[in-house]
Amino acid sequence: MGFLQLDNGILRVAINPFGAELSSLRHRGGGELLWQGGEPWHRRAPILFPLVGRMPGDRLVHNGVAHPIGQHGFARDLPFELGQNTETSAEFTLADSAETRRQFPFAFRLAVRFSVEGETLSIRHTVDNPGSETFSASIGGHPAFAWPLVEGLAPESHVLEFAQDEPAPIRRLADGLLLPDAVETPVRGSTLALDESLFAADAIIFDGLRSRSVRYSAPGAPALTVRFDDFPLLGLWSKAPGAFLCIEPWYGMTAPRDFAGEYAQKPGQFVLLPGESRSFTYSVTVQNS
Repeated sequence: MGFLQLDNGILRVAINPFGAELSSLRHRGGGELLWQGGEPWHRRAPILFPLVGRMPGDRLVHNGVAHPIGQHGFARDLPFELGQNTETSAEFTLADSAETRRQFPFAFRLAVRFSVEGETLSIRHTVDNPGSETFSASIGGHPAFAWPLVEGLAPESHVLEFAQDEPAPIRRLADGLLLPDAVETPVRGSTLALDESLFAADAIIFDGLRSRSVRYSAPGAPALTVRFDDFPLLGLWSKAPGAFLCIEPWYGMTAPRDFAGEYAQKPGQFVLLPGESRSFTYSVTVQNS
């Protein structure tokens, strides 16, 4: 199956059923706003489930049994089934299988609904527990936006503006795992001046945010507002020489470097009892320059 197109006359979106991955985002009359893959990162906007980040040794331990699971889980690497769709919305689903149970030993159903309304793209992730066993998990978005937003603009002319002042320290990683000590935030007031040097030590993780939205902009370029009411954490990441900035709403994050417990004990995850479900939505609103 090829990419599915959504178009409301203002936004035009493409979704790859493999991984239910957002693959293109354009505003009427404008250029591509999403990174299109390439060196040094070939993805565009993968879904992170049932794990955000890594586990030590890339192992998930449940009831004393270790299950191998890679960084960010497996949803991004599996085909989803297309359900109901219209010109402006589409839903994709992924259910557990023998393959997923080798990594995550639980029954689940993940439905991802994309919809465009006005200048806003909304992405809703609904996780169901149809099984007889309680499980915990993490989920997140990983959209990579063009950086610079318009060809020819200097990357350092771009800023992120949080909805509120953000004085809380940030967290950093080593080998993809969480370091124990927080460090001073690079945000000044509510503004983060963007520069490639911010990501020399991998991602920036905000785990004490006041804001539930952030605006990404530069003079003479469209502005993107990412809203993430259902996600308590935010990650930012880029990697030279890639021309992208990942703005990542997360529920849960990578394991602490010294974590050695059962997966259910990993900090920051959501829990679903048998028969329960929970939805997590983030949105991207485009204001053309």
